[in-house]
Amino acid sequence: MTEIARAGRVLPKGAWQGAAESIALDYEGRFLRRKRLVTAKGLAFLVDLPEVANLSGGEAFALEDGRLIEVRCGLEPVLSITGDLVRLAWHIGNRHTPCQIEPGRLVIRADHVLEAMLRQLGARVTASVEPFRPEGGAYGMGRTMGHEHGHAHGPGQFHVHL
Repeated sequence: MTEIARAGRVLPKGAWQGAAESIALDYEGRFLRRKRLVTAKGLAFLVDLPEVANLSGGEAFALEDGRLIEVRCGLEPVLSITGDLVRLAWHIGNRHTPCQIEPGRLVIRADHVLEAMLRQLGARVTASVEPFRPEGGAYGMGRTMGHEHGHAHGPGQFHVHL
């Protein structure tokens, strides 16, 4: 029986070069500690990290044999939101929804309930399929899934304390 390749560490974006292969992971898939993955070219490997990682794309899994597997953000259904972005961001954050914030738009994962709410608030909402890279949040969410402020949220979920 062939032993599966193992990745015990992640190299940060900009700290590596020369990946042998790549893997595209969606938003949920980029939260991991121990999981079997398969690259775009079909190489199976086991990610076995000491703690949960929150990957944003551009990192590399370092296999024990020295090969590197580039992490890319996979495509997924999202909603692009324009309009009164400050007001709309408040409503999105109030629902503990991960949100990608850009100069002219907000992006959330596709959700028909939130889409209806945002349209009712006057937002222009466009469905698309693209990589989703939400803000990490104010409690170290860019690094791990948890934070300590009295109650729990899911991966990448945050809210603003005003």
